[in-house]
Amino acid sequence: MSDVTTDINALLRARLPAGAPLQIPPPCLLDMQGEPVEYVEGQSLAMRFPVLGRYQNPIGYMQGGFIVAALDNTLGPFSYLIAPPSVTTSLNTQYLRPVTPDLTHITCHAKLVERTRNQLFLAGEVRDDAGRVLVMCQAVCQILPPKAG
Repeated sequence: MSDVTTDINALLRARLPAGAPLQIPPPCLLDMQGEPVEYVEGQSLAMRFPVLGRYQNPIGYMQGGFIVAALDNTLGPFSYLIAPPSVTTSLNTQYLRPVTPDLTHITCHAKLVERTRNQLFLAGEVRDDAGRVLVMCQAVCQILPPKAG
């Protein structure tokens, strides 16, 4: 586990409400083998994901659902780093270029666009190792009210 991964997981655990029944990192992130590569406090998070053969669609490209899952596995932790726990209410995705089987990894980037009292507006991108944008998305997250009691 890299120092960035350890730091991100420690930050996430420290920022969660006491007694929150949350698993950090979650099984979906572990299954996709996501690894944090850069965090800019309150501004952005980058996560790297392997492009695995089991993610391929019939023509050999990474299936769109797995790409969105990688984005969600970046946007979700980022949202928890910058605000109280939240849930995604909208995730709109635009595919610009395919994730081809010759790519070994993709890097997902999440950044804060705006925060209101109850919502986070986030932007995401998937880039290849050359820095080309492959996929873009916009997400809205609803900040959960604190538990009473």
